[in-house]
Amino acid sequence: MNARCLQRGPRRLAVLLAGLLLVPAAPGAPLDDAPADDAVATRVQAYLEARAAGLDGRVSVTVAPATAAMPPCPSPRPFMPGQDQPLAGRVTVGIHCEDRGATVRYRRARVSVIGDYWVTARRLEAGTVIDEGALERRHGDLAALPDQAVLDKEALLGREARRALAAGQVPRAHQIRKPPLVARRQAVTLVAGGDGFRITREGHALDEAALGGPVRVRLPNREVVTARVTGPGEARVSY
Repeated sequence: MNARCLQRGPRRLAVLLAGLLLVPAAPGAPLDDAPADDAVATRVQAYLEARAAGLDGRVSVTVAPATAAMPPCPSPRPFMPGQDQPLAGRVTVGIHCEDRGATVRYRRARVSVIGDYWVTARRLEAGTVIDEGALERRHGDLAALPDQAVLDKEALLGREARRALAAGQVPRAHQIRKPPLVARRQAVTLVAGGDGFRITREGHALDEAALGGPVRVRLPNREVVTARVTGPGEARVSY
């Protein structure tokens, strides 16, 4: 009796193991094969890294997992939907799939760029012209900065604060401007010229304008012309 039981034991164990191999894996159980959608994530990451390669800083890309189980996507081709998406921060990437339906998917990702940026070293009142002493260097994730943050130091120097800026603030494009060289109602010398001739007339500016900016000038005969500011109190009309 004992010998018979010992002989059946191994056979019974083999049958049980074979049955377990036939049972499907439970939902959510890890599989040896990588999910088909991982290929999409890999392609999206490489695409964003290539796009952000020109940014000044250390780039890191994190692709969010798919929100649902997706079928395979043959030959995935990422693209950026819309035209206003930034290169850094939270982005949405479209993926063209070369399947029978030519489907399009979308994945969320975050592009972090670690680099230098500039903040105000002290409080700047409205009208203050930004110089070297008004700026302080910082280091961090550029993607976390506010929209329209001006990262280039040269783009800040010589600009004028449109409004008061607190100390430690990142200047944004709409908060700075070129200092005006022509004030409203100011007397302006209007220069017109072409091949072999030059004419100057006096008028009064109807607008405030900076170097290179457009300004409307009213002439003594009440005629209004539009010119480009070329210097303090001077503008030029091109023919």
